[in-house]
Amino acid sequence: MSEWPEGWYRDSPHAPAAGGDVPAAGSADPTVRLSSGGGRSGTGQPGTGYENDQVPPSHWPQQPPAQTGRPAGGFGRSGWRRPGRWIKVIAALIALILVVAAGLYFYLDSRLHRENVLVDYSGRPAASAGSNWLITGSDTRQGLTRAQERQYSTGRDISGHRSDTIMLLHVPSNGARPVLVSLPRDSYVPIPGHGYNKINAAYSLGGPKLLAETVQNLTGLRIGHFMEIGFGGFVNVVNAVGGVNMCLPGPLKDRASGLNLKAGCQTLNGGEALSYVRDRHNFSNQDLQRIQDQRLLVKSLLSKLTSTGTMVNPFQSVPAAFGTVGAVTVDSGTHLYQLIQVAFALRNPQTTTVPIANANYPTSNAGDAVLLDTALAHQLFHDLATDHAVPKRLLSGSKLSRQGA
Repeated sequence: MSEWPEGWYRDSPHAPAAGGDVPAAGSADPTVRLSSGGGRSGTGQPGTGYENDQVPPSHWPQQPPAQTGRPAGGFGRSGWRRPGRWIKVIAALIALILVVAAGLYFYLDSRLHRENVLVDYSGRPAASAGSNWLITGSDTRQGLTRAQERQYSTGRDISGHRSDTIMLLHVPSNGARPVLVSLPRDSYVPIPGHGYNKINAAYSLGGPKLLAETVQNLTGLRIGHFMEIGFGGFVNVVNAVGGVNMCLPGPLKDRASGLNLKAGCQTLNGGEALSYVRDRHNFSNQDLQRIQDQRLLVKSLLSKLTSTGTMVNPFQSVPAAFGTVGAVTVDSGTHLYQLIQVAFALRNPQTTTVPIANANYPTSNAGDAVLLDTALAHQLFHDLATDHAVPKRLLSGSKLSRQGA
C-alpha cells in the first residue's frame, strides 16, 4: 500500500517547489526532507541513502494532472455552451424560415386571379409622377352561399355586374402621403362608345376594362394597377383577419342592407362589415356619406392586416394572406409584393371625394346623378399627376356621420 496520499504534493501546505526536496517518508517533521543525495536534510546528519521505512521517489505512484476547469462533457467549453454550435443552429433556423417564406410568397403570387384590364388605346394618358391604382368593389355575389345572401340581404346574384365602390389611390414618388380619392358611383361622365351615363354603368357595359378607360379619360391619370373585390371576397378577408374595429357615434339600422349595429366601439365580422359599407339609407346625402364610411373601414381593415401583431402571428397572417389572394382580382402586371405595398399605403392616406358641383343633377337618360366640378377636379388630378401637395380645400377627408336611424 502506498505511503503517499494521492495529490499530497498539491494539497499539502508544505508542497515543494519545482525541483526542491520532498518530505521524508514516515517523518512527523515536515522540515525533514530527502535531499537529492539520498539522505535526510534538516537533521544535521550526512545523507547515507534511504532507510528501510522510506519509499524512493522512483516508486511513488503517478499522479493525475491538475484540473483547472469543469469536467469535460458538462457545461464547460464543450456541450451547448460552445458558440459555434449555437451559431449553426440559428443559421439553420433562419435558412429554413427564409425557404418557407419564399415558397409561400411564390405560391400565393401564383394564386392571384389576374385579368388583362389595363390595355393601351388611342388617347390613353401618358405616365406621370408616382403610381396610380384603380380600386373597385363590385356587387358580384360570387363566394356567398344562398344562406349568406339571405343573411346579408344582398339578394340573388344579378346579371350585368356594377361597381359599388370606385376609388383612385395615388402613391407619390417623392415619399409624400398617398391620396385616396373616391369617385361617386352616380357621377355623370362620358363613357367611351356609350355617351354620358353614371360611371358605374361602365362596369356593366364593358367590365373593368371599360371602367379603367373611363376613369383614365376622366382624370387624365394613367392607371398602373387595378384591384377589384366582390361581396363574397370582402366578407372572407374581414373574417380572415378576425374582424375589423369600428367606433360608431350612434346606432345604425338598415333593412335594405341588413345592418343592425349599436353605438360605440365594436368588432365587425365579415357580414356586418359588408352591410356597413353598403348602407346609405341612414344618411341624407346617402352615397356621399357611404363612400366616406367605405374609406374609413378600408383604412381600419388594412391597418389591422398590416399590423405587427397580425404579421408576426402565423395563425393570423397565413389565413389572412390566403383569404386576400383568393378574394381579389388584379391586372395582369400586378404581383403580390405590390399588393403588400398598396396595403401599407392604405393605412393612413389623405382622403377626399372628387369635387362635386351638384349632387342631384337631373339627367334625361340616367335619372338624378352627381355632376362633378370640372374645374376643381382638373386641379386635383393635375396636382396628383405632378406630385404636388393637394390644397386642403380639395381634401374633404373622411368622417363618420352622427345621423342614424
